Amino acid sequence: MSELDLVVPVRQGAVNQHLRYALRSWAAHLPHRRVWVVGYPPPWLQGVRCLPTPQTGTKYVNTTRAVEAACRHPGISDPFVLMNDDFFVMSPLPDGVPVLHRGPVREVEAYYATRGNGSYLQGLRATRDLLVSLGHEDPLSYELHVPLTVDKAGMLRALDVGRHLPVLHKRTAYGVLAGLGGEQVEDVKVLWRGPQFPAGPFLSTMPDAFTNGMVGVHIRRAFPRPGRYERGGSR
Repeated sequence: MSELDLVVPVRQGAVNQHLRYALRSWAAHLPHRRVWVVGYPPPWLQGVRCLPTPQTGTKYVNTTRAVEAACRHPGISDPFVLMNDDFFVMSPLPDGVPVLHRGPVREVEAYYATRGNGSYLQGLRATRDLLVSLGHEDPLSYELHVPLTVDKAGMLRALDVGRHLPVLHKRTAYGVLAGLGGEQVEDVKVLWRGPQFPAGPFLSTMPDAFTNGMVGVHIRRAFPRPGRYERGGSR
C-alpha cells in the first residue's frame, strides 16, 4: 500500500508544543504522504495541509466534526491515519501502523468508574449501549492514544450511527462496526511526572507530564531539532 496521509484534529491555540514534537516524531519514524491539520493551524506550521473547521463546540463535538470533515475531503487519502496532537512515535514502525485495542469496553468502564462520572464515562456507556443494540454483545474499546488507520466509509458509517450521542467514542464505534480486531495493549497515556512510562513505539502525555515531567524531557531529548513542518526547520 502506498503511504497514507496523517490527519490530526487540532484545537485553537498558537503554541501547542505537543504538536511540535509530535510532528518531529512522525517525520522521523512514521512514513506518510502528507500531514493534514484539521481544525486550527498554529501559525508556526509549514509544509502541512490545513482544513479549518469550527471550534465552537465541546472538545468531543470539535474532534468529531474534524474527523467527519477529513472523511469527506477528496484530497485526503483513503484510508488515512488518525492521530492526536499529543501522539508521539518514538521508534520506527517497520510493519506499519498496528491495529490495537484496549480490551472489552466493560473493563475500561470499570476503570473509569473509579474516577467519577464525567462526560467521557457517560459517552463510553452510551457508545457501548449503542453497539450492544446493534448486536455487538461485548464490544472492544479502541480508545487508545495511538495512531488508528481509518477507512473513510467505515468511519462515516460509525459517525452516522452515533450522531445522536452527545459524546460518541468514535474510535470504538468505528473499530467495532468495521470488525477491526487487533491486539490488546495497555494505553500509553502518561499522567504523571515521574520516571516510569511505556517503553514501546508510542507515547502520549497529559499537558503537565509533558511540560514538567520526565516523559516530556525524554520526548524533547529524542527530537531536539526543528523538523520540516516548522517554520525555520529543516526541509
